[in-house]
Amino acid sequence: MGTPLKSRTKRIIFHVDLDAFFTSVEEVENPALKGKPLIVGGRPDKRGVVAAANYAARAFKVRSAMTTAQALRRCPKAIIIPPQHNLYRKYSEQVMAILRQASPVLEQLSIDEAFLDMSARIPDAFTPLEYARQLQKRIKTELQLSASIGIAGNKLVAKIASDFDKPGGLTTVPPGAEAAFLSLLPIRELWGVGPKTAEGLAQLGVVTIGDLARQSEAELVRLFGINGAAMWRRAQGIDNRPLKTVRVAKSISQETTFAQDVDDPQILGDTLRSMSAQLSRRLQKKGFTARTVTLKLRYSDFSTLTRNATHDPATHHTDDIYRQARYLLQTHWNSARPLRLIGLGVSNFVEGVEQLPLF
Repeated sequence: MGTPLKSRTKRIIFHVDLDAFFTSVEEVENPALKGKPLIVGGRPDKRGVVAAANYAARAFKVRSAMTTAQALRRCPKAIIIPPQHNLYRKYSEQVMAILRQASPVLEQLSIDEAFLDMSARIPDAFTPLEYARQLQKRIKTELQLSASIGIAGNKLVAKIASDFDKPGGLTTVPPGAEAAFLSLLPIRELWGVGPKTAEGLAQLGVVTIGDLARQSEAELVRLFGINGAAMWRRAQGIDNRPLKTVRVAKSISQETTFAQDVDDPQILGDTLRSMSAQLSRRLQKKGFTARTVTLKLRYSDFSTLTRNATHDPATHHTDDIYRQARYLLQTHWNSARPLRLIGLGVSNFVEGVEQLPLF
């Protein structure tokens, strides 16, 4: 799809997605890494996990979330670099500053992607396609980063379009062509269709988005409830959601994967104390207090348990978070089973309020 959007009266949404962002930043910082298979992640001898892989590593079927040990078996020559999140945030802020100059109506989805509402922002001398190409060029010239951009009349289709021709792709879906653009894509590409829903749809013979679009809306509602109607509309390429220009975090969390399985309560307690202190600092920096504390436990067989507790009033104090975390650990941990990973999070925020401790 490459036909420019011509109408200035309809919505024009850009979805800008930085290509292989973490590894691309590492290559900018160290050009000697370019062209070599590169993984950002933890050490294989410390049960590290792949956070990101460049395209040279992906050619060996290396993907995020797999262990680095498994990634090295697939790609023995891969170079592994520990994550530098502060560095990635710095580059992300520079990219977002460039995007905000293009349009102040910006919804940042994550560190490496954002929506722009360009409906009334494109100079008369440019088509949306030409303007997007200039935006790509500026990101490349100023930051040496590659970005793929999807252009459509809504967020749903623009996001799918940005992933259509990576890396460095530029895909336009003109008004009225949304359903045709989506029709041949696998059903899992459609937002809101998870594994279980996909299984249910497969029993109806639905394997592509076009298959779903051809179903009866009433029948989908009968089978899937209100989500059936929403899926049917999305399959037609209909999405009227506005951009959310202020993105508020819904939770803050920390995780630790142990080098060896741990069943020592003292070690687990010390780990939770450290996590509580980090969460406290992050809450105070954001000006938040939190009502809910969540504990995550992963055993050596990878089975995972998540439990939370909510109490008023909210807090940002280390001791309060830690006390709640210890309570959850003592209540829900099967001490006969060593832990591979422990995580702690806070949520249910109250902004700008200093509350009394939880207890």
